[in-house]
Amino acid sequence: MGEIFKVFGLQWGPFLAQVIIILIVYLILSKYAFGPVTAMLEARRKRIAEGEEGLKKIKADLSKAEDRVQEMLDKANKDAERLISEARESAETVREQKTQSAIAEANQIVEKAREASKLEHDRVMSELKSDFGRLVIGATSKVSGKVLDDSDQKRINEEVAGQVSL
Repeated sequence: MGEIFKVFGLQWGPFLAQVIIILIVYLILSKYAFGPVTAMLEARRKRIAEGEEGLKKIKADLSKAEDRVQEMLDKANKDAERLISEARESAETVREQKTQSAIAEANQIVEKAREASKLEHDRVMSELKSDFGRLVIGATSKVSGKVLDDSDQKRINEEVAGQVSL
């Protein structure tokens, strides 16, 4: 081994000094450089792990929130369908009431028209009887050649009106 040291030019004094210097540098670096760097890396690893846990929690919360939103939408849709159904039923009821009201009003109008028609018929018949009576009186006075007084005209009108009831 001595030959190997000579071939490579290894000397024990400087070699040991260099080993001691390297050990001192290593200890200094591990205390002041490697330690803080490893601590910083460990802190980052913990923050990343916490962030991932938080992300999982957020995803779970988001999933729950989406489920709740879907439940609320389903409930709102059911309520809307129920309200629409109730509105249709109410509209059908109101339509039926309005139809009945319109039918009743139409019947009243028809009845009033019948009454007005009957009154008009009675009035026209009265005028017709009066005109007919005047014609009969005029014809009677021309045929008989006698001028009829008021009592004769009244008696003839009553006889004609009784015979001509339409």
